[in-house]
Amino acid sequence: MTDYQPLAIHDQQPKPASLQTQAHQAQVRKQLPLSEPKSFENARRGFIATLEPMQIPHQHADRMVFDLTQFEFLKDDSPETVNPSLWRQAQLNAQHHGLFEVVDGIYQVRSFDIANMTLVRGETGWIIIDPLTCTESARAALALANDRLGHREVVAVIHTHSHVDHFAGIFGVTTQEAVSAGRVPIIAPKDFVQEALNENVLAGNVMGRRATYMYGSLLTPSPTGFVTTGLGAALALGTTGFIVPTDIIETNEETRVVDGITIEFQLTMGSEAPAEMVFYFPQYKALCMSEITSHHLHNIYTPRGAQVRDALAWSNQIQESIDRFGSRLEVEFASHHWPTWGQTDAVQYLKQQRDLYRYIHDQTLRLANLGYGPDDIAEAIELPDSLAQEFHCRDYYGTVKHNAKAVYVKYLGFFDGNPAHLNEHPPLARAIRYVEFMGGGDAILARCQPYFEAGDYRWVAEVLNHVITAQVDHLPARALLADAYEQMGYQAESGPWRNFYLCGALELRSGLPKGSRYGPSAGMAEGMPLTNIFEAMAVRLNGPKAAQHPLSINLKLTDGSPVLIEIENGVLHAQFDQADDTAPLTIESTESDFKALMLGLKDPVEMVTSGTIKLIGEAQTLITFRSLLDQFERRFPIVTPMPAIAHNAD
Repeated sequence: MTDYQPLAIHDQQPKPASLQTQAHQAQVRKQLPLSEPKSFENARRGFIATLEPMQIPHQHADRMVFDLTQFEFLKDDSPETVNPSLWRQAQLNAQHHGLFEVVDGIYQVRSFDIANMTLVRGETGWIIIDPLTCTESARAALALANDRLGHREVVAVIHTHSHVDHFAGIFGVTTQEAVSAGRVPIIAPKDFVQEALNENVLAGNVMGRRATYMYGSLLTPSPTGFVTTGLGAALALGTTGFIVPTDIIETNEETRVVDGITIEFQLTMGSEAPAEMVFYFPQYKALCMSEITSHHLHNIYTPRGAQVRDALAWSNQIQESIDRFGSRLEVEFASHHWPTWGQTDAVQYLKQQRDLYRYIHDQTLRLANLGYGPDDIAEAIELPDSLAQEFHCRDYYGTVKHNAKAVYVKYLGFFDGNPAHLNEHPPLARAIRYVEFMGGGDAILARCQPYFEAGDYRWVAEVLNHVITAQVDHLPARALLADAYEQMGYQAESGPWRNFYLCGALELRSGLPKGSRYGPSAGMAEGMPLTNIFEAMAVRLNGPKAAQHPLSINLKLTDGSPVLIEIENGVLHAQFDQADDTAPLTIESTESDFKALMLGLKDPVEMVTSGTIKLIGEAQTLITFRSLLDQFERRFPIVTPMPAIAHNAD
């Protein structure tokens, strides 16, 4: 992957907030009741204990997977380099960590990761809801609960939905052996396995790269750098795993009794996640809203990349929760942030969250039906004060602007109807022409400077993006574009927007970060069904090359059914329970070793030499097959240009 010359050292340094940014922050302070105490009271309520210091080490590497000691600066008043509203959310996320009582019998460990882990006291052990992103953070959360509340074995795990921060820490609370033996059921919504692996494997590399921007993992915590994700204090970066659930909630109204605790389930498919559910505990009069409601506006489209979500279904499903559980609940809690206590307050909160997504949905389609395109719509929609003045409706994670565009795309797709946008040149070709038309990079830079000084950073970014795409080594243009992104980041109320802008500035100033080749972790791969492994391989197949090399391979699994692997027309097919006597090669292996071979988790020559896998027939066929699978670079460019795509096979 191409690397670029970094800027001079003095141009790499963070800049102070401009006068325009300072004026913007002053306006935010004027518009919002930032001293409102209720959120802080609820975030503190029920506190039991935490780790001191708040650090969770990696189990294999010499680093922390999670470290809140870096956020001491949040004790200060908001600086001019952070939107004051986002600073308030950052304080709520980072300064309220540890074990909390929701009600007697339900506890949460918050800010050990981006998400919460909830523990429900059953008759004999813990029912765990959402074991976080990684083994280390989940293990630390469980250990804290056992230390302060008395040791209890984990007797069940509930995955609320198919996003990685809610299931990949599974090995921190249980084992594959305990699940396989039936001692620890794993309960999940319909389609959980397929949706979890589709999101985290099929598009895993590009999502992962964009997630480094969205979650600010490349930034140093500071008033000019990372302050929060909005959704949580930070994302834990540790050891991930996957276990296939054993109990699937298939229909919309199912009840389970788990270790003496009754749980009423409601499926909320296709809203915040493709596979998701909420549930109610009658004994505790407590409603878990999963990630359907949070203390912010969530993403109808997430900037890291994912399927566009259905805002109408989202709103309707919150209404269904109100209808089914609203009259019976005394506390509402969720997979992020802090609970809402009291039936009146909880239902009011749910209604406002319901109307938040419905308002964006309805107003986007109203303006679309009047003939407006997505950019005009996004610029025009503003929430009514009854929502905008509520902090749990603010843009800390999703934003009204990009969510409105997502609603447009959900119904109408990327095309706005203007034929000029139907078949535009790709970015590099477009940039070269723009720069030529505007008189070259130097002339454009000179014209941008007054706009920058006037605070029109959006325009500076749009214009200079063309210069950088066409002339990446135009260092003065890169420096000014980085400065523009930085001021836009300082002003952003959304944590992800701030992180995207500041990571963009970092890439422009310092060049690409060092990276490695992408692949699922060993823990994820071990738990993935073989069907999903083949789907991931098919995405890696270089179609133009593969079209020139049709082939077939028999996979003889010593612990499973045979599979016929075929490449036809540049497409990979895996035919289960089939074999081809004319195939030039048979691979004999266990399922686990075949996964390791195909995902590059072990050296193939060593596997063959040691007899871990056996090749019967033409070994060259395997060499050819592996050569057709692209290797994905984790740290590809985002704000600096990608190389042009090669259209012909080598």
